[in-house]
Amino acid sequence: MTDRPLAGRRVVVTRSRSQASALVGRLADLGAEVVELPVIAVDDPPDHGEALARSAHRLASGAYQWVALTSPNAVTRLVAELGDRTVPSAVRWAAVGPGTARALLDGGRPVDLVPEVSLAEALVEAFPGGDGTVLFPRAETVRGTLAEGLRAKGWLVDEVVAYRTGAGEPTPEALAAAGRADAVVFTSSSTVARALELLGAGGLPPVVVSIGPVTTETARSAGLEVAAEARPHTIDGLVGALVGALGRRRQEQQQQQQQQQQ
Repeated sequence: MTDRPLAGRRVVVTRSRSQASALVGRLADLGAEVVELPVIAVDDPPDHGEALARSAHRLASGAYQWVALTSPNAVTRLVAELGDRTVPSAVRWAAVGPGTARALLDGGRPVDLVPEVSLAEALVEAFPGGDGTVLFPRAETVRGTLAEGLRAKGWLVDEVVAYRTGAGEPTPEALAAAGRADAVVFTSSSTVARALELLGAGGLPPVVVSIGPVTTETARSAGLEVAAEARPHTIDGLVGALVGALGRRRQEQQQQQQQQQQ
């Protein structure tokens, strides 16, 4: 593989503007022309963070036995709310996948449990049984899988809305450039849904790459063909999956050209 395997390729990044820089930088380093299409925006929760502030205080006071986190956004919001307060060492921290785990470590918090598969179902399965309380800071809209599964294992679950995902408004120029791109990378179900609202299935690039199984299922349920899924479900995994998918597509195009010339 060359040092710039994405040279000459245009790739659409659909993350919110505040989260896109690391991915955009990686793709640009590999030679890609990156189209930043922030189809979503991460906003404050409806209560402007009051419930999260109370939960952070309770966490520092030892009211929880576990903290369960399913997104880097939730980690960022909770860590910021904690500030320099010390959390009791007995508290355990669970992350649904490596991206969320990395955000915890970057925030100076330990990681005690990460399932092998980045799914809420897998986190529930890996979670021990218990009779204490789990803090679950989350997006305004999530699947009920984690909270329901933990309650079934005997835990009390304190669900707190830490943020909400709103609609981004990309520029007309970015939308036009996205329609001429070679590939699009999706990092969440919400980016899939909003991109479809803005561009329609026919307006998306031909190569679709997903960060994980939930995002993949959302895309396929909408009728999209997912060329590759990140393994592991991280930004590094996403970039690797994209490089592989575009490499395969180039080979297929070359084979078709050869067959037409024969």
